[in-house]
Amino acid sequence: MKTGTSPQVGQIVKVSKGKGAGQPAVIIAIPDEKFVYIADGNKRKFDQPKKKNILHLELTAVISSEVVNSLQESGRVTNGKLRHAVAKFVESAENNTV
Repeated sequence: MKTGTSPQVGQIVKVSKGKGAGQPAVIIAIPDEKFVYIADGNKRKFDQPKKKNILHLELTAVISSEVVNSLQESGRVTNGKLRHAVAKFVESAENNTV
């Protein structure tokens, strides 16, 4: 974990270790202080999230309010909202590097 903050539900992360290295995803659950469940709505659906050690993730400062609100209201989030949150993050990251 490179940024000194603790992970939050709805936060966008970049996978730094494993098969999906370099891929962005959204934290959808935090079972304990060492692991989180991530999904991107595309390869990793909400119904089959990936359990990741937070040491293998790079936390970003971006938290998707849409995802947070949806999880608080219904306990679920659509894969479309996850894809939208990830796409918005990728787009803003590309704009910042240009």
